[in-house]
Amino acid sequence: MSKLNNNIMTVNGLISESKLGHCQCHEHLFIKKGKPYTINPSLCIDSYKMTVKELNFYKKMGGNTIVDAQPLGCGRMTKELIKASEATDVNIIAATGFHKLQYYPKSHWIYKIGQSEYTELLMQELMTGMYTRNLYTFNSKQTSAKAGIIKIAIESKNFDGMYKKLLLSAAKAANETGVTIMCHTDKGRGALEVVKLLMTNGVSPESIIICHLDRRSDNIKFHQQVLKTGVFLDYDTIGRFKYHTDEEEIKLIINMIDKGYEDKLLISLDTTRERLKSYGGKIGLDYILTEFIPTLKKHGIKDTIIKKITKKNPAKAIIRR
Repeated sequence: MSKLNNNIMTVNGLISESKLGHCQCHEHLFIKKGKPYTINPSLCIDSYKMTVKELNFYKKMGGNTIVDAQPLGCGRMTKELIKASEATDVNIIAATGFHKLQYYPKSHWIYKIGQSEYTELLMQELMTGMYTRNLYTFNSKQTSAKAGIIKIAIESKNFDGMYKKLLLSAAKAANETGVTIMCHTDKGRGALEVVKLLMTNGVSPESIIICHLDRRSDNIKFHQQVLKTGVFLDYDTIGRFKYHTDEEEIKLIINMIDKGYEDKLLISLDTTRERLKSYGGKIGLDYILTEFIPTLKKHGIKDTIIKKITKKNPAKAIIRR
């Protein structure tokens, strides 16, 4: 397998960096009903019609690209992602990889797979085509559409045997294919430790995106510590008012810009069913474009910086190296 350097892989093929446009790097367009739904019913987004409607809102308001952060074997709806991208002309970047282990039933195939076998599976998804219908049992049928990013997840600073096996497989696959790794954290717990593990195993900091640190917007020194490693931070708690207000989010963003980190910031919503307008929610995929960016401007953030955070930085973060 050869790398596909200096391009971005969408579910409908390669695009150049210049074609990315406005990109939200951590969203959820489809989640098949499964174990996550039993934990939180909002973790089910399974209507093709409603999601297409949502994407059309997004496109109309200036959105061009979405990274769908639902990984292989955890409710990713591969065929629907492909069809929705074709129907709306929105670039969709799909994720391979794994989520928090609490989202998998104990009988799931992910607990039985060996490290080298899992590495090969990730590489197949990235270079040959994504597997379909793998919610509980593994199905070897592949589409021609490829994943464009590796999603991983951690819950704490300590990585037990299972998590370490999966993390090492992700690092190996990233090195072999040149793709970026996006990491879920629980309010940043374990962020520095996972960055160290990935970098020790050859992953460039420019190919790492750390998510959800902004669920704690008061922990500014920790954010700076993580940014000093050279990774990207995806601030994806916009419009998630159970954590904090948008005003607090903007204060955090301004602080990071003032500290010189404007080239390392991304913004997203981390959407769930209960916040998508087409599913009856009040936020919608277009919220950043219609509400948050105008508020950033009111707080004095220049258009050039907004363009960096929403267009240039995502392209740098996601491009295959």
